Amino acid sequence: MTTPDETEPLPGRGDTSGALERHGSGEMVSGRTGVLTPSGNGERPEGALAKRSEGSVAERREGTAAEHRDASAAERSEAAVPELEAGGEGDGGESGEETSGGGRRRRPLRTSLIVVAAIAVAAAAGIAATGSLGGDNGGSASAAPSGPPATAKVQRTTLTDSETVDGNLGFGDASTVQAPAAASGDTGAGQNGQNGQGGATGADTSAGTITWLPEAGKVIRRGDPVYRVDQRQVPLLYGSFPLYRTLKDGTEGADVKMLEKNLRALGYTGFTVDDTYTSDTADAVKKWQDDLNRTETGTVAPGDALVADGARRVADLKTATGAALTGNLLTWTGTERIVSVDLDVQFEDLVQKGTEATVKLPDNSTVQAEVTDVGTPTTSQDNSGDSGSSGSSGSGDSNNNNQVTLPVELTVKDQKGLGRYQAAAVDVTLKAESHKDVLVVPVGALVAKRGGGYAVEVVTADGTKLVPVKLGMFADSKVEVSGTGIKEGTVVGVPK
Repeated sequence: MTTPDETEPLPGRGDTSGALERHGSGEMVSGRTGVLTPSGNGERPEGALAKRSEGSVAERREGTAAEHRDASAAERSEAAVPELEAGGEGDGGESGEETSGGGRRRRPLRTSLIVVAAIAVAAAAGIAATGSLGGDNGGSASAAPSGPPATAKVQRTTLTDSETVDGNLGFGDASTVQAPAAASGDTGAGQNGQNGQGGATGADTSAGTITWLPEAGKVIRRGDPVYRVDQRQVPLLYGSFPLYRTLKDGTEGADVKMLEKNLRALGYTGFTVDDTYTSDTADAVKKWQDDLNRTETGTVAPGDALVADGARRVADLKTATGAALTGNLLTWTGTERIVSVDLDVQFEDLVQKGTEATVKLPDNSTVQAEVTDVGTPTTSQDNSGDSGSSGSSGSGDSNNNNQVTLPVELTVKDQKGLGRYQAAAVDVTLKAESHKDVLVVPVGALVAKRGGGYAVEVVTADGTKLVPVKLGMFADSKVEVSGTGIKEGTVVGVPK
């Protein structure tokens, strides 16, 4: 009689394809029809005879070696994922298994997949147990070795609150020079231009023909002719008072002083610059009139000259030579290029006289500018929307398109820095406030605390911790911070 390891095929059974295989519990079970031991206890069917032969012994040895290899592999798999297996009937095993050419059944591929999946689950559980996937650190140092997704260093710098708005480079608003009104006796009525600062008094030459006009773009300075009427020059004087009355010996007032200052600047002397028109003043006036090819009267009437606050640049001509001296003659501006901004009223707190700004030109070069004038808010109609629905009945809500702006004027000291631009659209960065030598972090580094306030996640070699901070100015995607332990170079976490 043979041992269980030496079981041979029974005579007359016919099906000899199923060799013995170790069961999942370590017992041997036959895969042949009719000889399965249900209990797996190694019992043999009664009446079965074992016979030895050289051929069967060789086959048995080969099968035994293969079985040992299968048994070792099965034991390794069972250590990770135990699996119960029962032998199939008829064709040698359950569906999905492969049968080797020697009659041995191989463990299905799904066993290997289950083992791999089990290892992956175990690894994930280990990661979660060590806290590597994050968690609530309660504001204390985190055990996560990876730290925040990104970091930044606390910087010490000058933080400037600014806003960039649209502006226009040019010579400013143009004012109109008008012909003088009709004279009444020897005191012609001068008339101011439409702009008080840029306007000028008209000459007392209402009856006459225009015989000369300057070209557009010409700069007119003190003493230069603005135009000629009947070949008589009408010069420019600097000041804030128009010639509104006839000045003669004995006249007193600010307009007298204005005239004497201009005479002195033009090179005429022999008088004292004060508020009193004297005979010495009259003598200087006669010399001036002679140089202008005018009658030497020694008196100055309204319209004998034009008065403006400084040099002027001719913007456009409104009449032509040969025309009668009447109506609008020309428009002019200042001689220096300035920047004009129609500022949205929401930024009104950013500007006041003296506010500094940076102006970026179309070629990306920049110049510094300063706010010199802030006007009063004005309302204009924004026609960018669709106004057709309102119709002529006025049923549409036109107030929704009203835009309130604040006119702001900036001067540029470095006129050469403006290059050859005479008119251009520019970007104006208004610098409302600056904090020097402050600590800043990216705004994204701020963490809102549950109880209110903010903190930053400080990163050290031991981990991370939340440190409360006090906030200051916000500008350029940075925020001013201060707090215990916060210093230049401190590393803080920043979300990606």
